[in-house]
Amino acid sequence: MRSGVVTEDGNRQNIYAVEPKMYVTNEPQFGFTKYAELLNGRLAMIGFVALLALEVLTGSGVIGFLTGL
Repeated sequence: MRSGVVTEDGNRQNIYAVEPKMYVTNEPQFGFTKYAELLNGRLAMIGFVALLALEVLTGSGVIGFLTGL
């Protein structure tokens, strides 16, 4: 690990860690990205609303709907 040293007045040293350089790319990314989390949340909301609509329209929940087939 790299560290940085700054010598203050009175020859006191202030030792700190050097932060890694950040970079931004426009290339597609995989994994836990901001867009993936937004998409996951939106799909969960759509699924929840669809389950509520199913219950209102059929009069039974998901399990009752699936066992009635």
